[in-house]
Amino acid sequence: MMQTEQQPQHQNQLTVQNSGSLSFSSHLSKEDEEISKSALSTFRAKEEEIERKKMEVREKVQLQLGRVEEETKRLATIREELEALADPMRKEVAVVRKKIDAVNKELKPLGHTCQKKEREYKEALEAFNEKNKEKVQLITKLMEIEQLVSESERLRMKKLEELSKNIDSLH
Repeated sequence: MMQTEQQPQHQNQLTVQNSGSLSFSSHLSKEDEEISKSALSTFRAKEEEIERKKMEVREKVQLQLGRVEEETKRLATIREELEALADPMRKEVAVVRKKIDAVNKELKPLGHTCQKKEREYKEALEAFNEKNKEKVQLITKLMEIEQLVSESERLRMKKLEELSKNIDSLH
């Protein structure tokens, strides 16, 4: 092996031309040419093998892509069928939700009005009860006064009768 490496070194020489530029002249022997051809054919064979493997991989990728496309189409069909099944219910649910939202919007001010009216009612009821209590107290007081007036009138009548008897006895 060392000899074959040294041999081309001896045969390849650098020569300086008159113009001052370097040129590489190569004197290849038949053995060197065969080695070159062999290396070149080995290189070409490897390139062909690489190219063939690339094509195999491309074919596999294309097959996989075809399968993926088929599966994607199947999944899209299944999704469409599912949406078709769910769609009527979804629309109905959306309609009911919109109605619920509309009723909620109407209920909110009504709830506030109701609370306000309840407060007003409670305040009015409280005021009514207070006045009624006051009325009961006044009626009770009036009855006490009437009783006193009645007693007073009875006493006055008794007094008047006594005075009248006294006047009659003077005569």
